[in-house]
Amino acid sequence: MNDPVAIRRLYGRRQGHKLRQGQAALVEESLPTFSVPETGPIDAHTLFGDDRPMQLEIGFGAGEHLAGQAEAAPATGFIGCEPFLNGVVGALGHIRDRDLANVRLHMGDALEVVERLPDASLERVYLLHPDPWRKARHAKRRMMNHGPLDAIAAKLKPGGEFRLGTDDPTYCRWSMMVMNARTDFVWQAQTPRDFLERPADWPETRYERKARRQGHEVWYFRYIRR
Repeated sequence: MNDPVAIRRLYGRRQGHKLRQGQAALVEESLPTFSVPETGPIDAHTLFGDDRPMQLEIGFGAGEHLAGQAEAAPATGFIGCEPFLNGVVGALGHIRDRDLANVRLHMGDALEVVERLPDASLERVYLLHPDPWRKARHAKRRMMNHGPLDAIAAKLKPGGEFRLGTDDPTYCRWSMMVMNARTDFVWQAQTPRDFLERPADWPETRYERKARRQGHEVWYFRYIRR
């Protein structure tokens, strides 16, 4: 297998622009409080102190969607995974400004967290606008491969939901091909409108707004775990 589960390394930069003094202070003061433990099994009680339902976002960007979901469902625990420091800073800012106590962050590979969770422990998993790796020779680096999807399927409860958003036509076609080959997920679209219009409970992200300003179509996929 040559997808990201087997490769187990991240591509790209961990940090973009240099952090401002206030951002650096936010990381130093807040990240330890909201971080997923670095080692050992994790569950809702470990992360949040009780047995609440949990959701996970893979690659949360600047954290707008993660924070929006967490604010709308305060009794649910949200785990956000993002390898890039600047994105983590953005999420910490949302946590501070919205006074969110139900979010935990992992600055690194999401699969490192997924594999430490109990099976059937997640109600929903989000993968929004992942790096498309457009060249065919880079297809093995895409998160939408059977290895990562096997891991996601194992951690979703039966009836749990996997959401994918993308504005890249190549990634859209690839994802549909991969998901159509699986029998453990059921696509929820009944009409084109179901995947061309953003659901009401799907907060818009900065990246999505940028894509639309550039004239890109955006596709919204919802799959239910059998």
